[in-house]
Amino acid sequence: MGTWGTGPFDSDLAADFIDELEGLAPEQIIDVLRRAFQRVANSGARVDGGDGVEAVAAAALVASTIPNSRIVIDSEDGPREPLPELPASLRALARQSLHDVLQDGSELATSWVDGADADQWRQEMHQILQALDTPAVNRRRHRCRG
Repeated sequence: MGTWGTGPFDSDLAADFIDELEGLAPEQIIDVLRRAFQRVANSGARVDGGDGVEAVAAAALVASTIPNSRIVIDSEDGPREPLPELPASLRALARQSLHDVLQDGSELATSWVDGADADQWRQEMHQILQALDTPAVNRRRHRCRG
């Protein structure tokens, strides 16, 4: 696996995952993202490195669709077409997958051996988690009392 940086799309596997989304219908894109999260959920205590890479890329994509998100996908890294509206359930799956990928049993987490790169990678994962944890906009109407 070629890796050239600590970002969610900075590897050959992540780039291949993004390429897999090209030309798919909205429902198919949602299914590909869901399957990436499900593979991590089904892996138990030991998350495969490739599954982790895809889940991280998928989580970054989900986080980028949240209004006012600080996760912005560079046009060179992300899909060529805008993502469809994603169901809220993907956000919870993305959050859980990232938590699993950050655990000690994760092959991806333990593959970062250089201290500075490992710290940078973890910081980027926590930024994605922070975006995913942002509360949904409360659309409740407030009454004015005069």
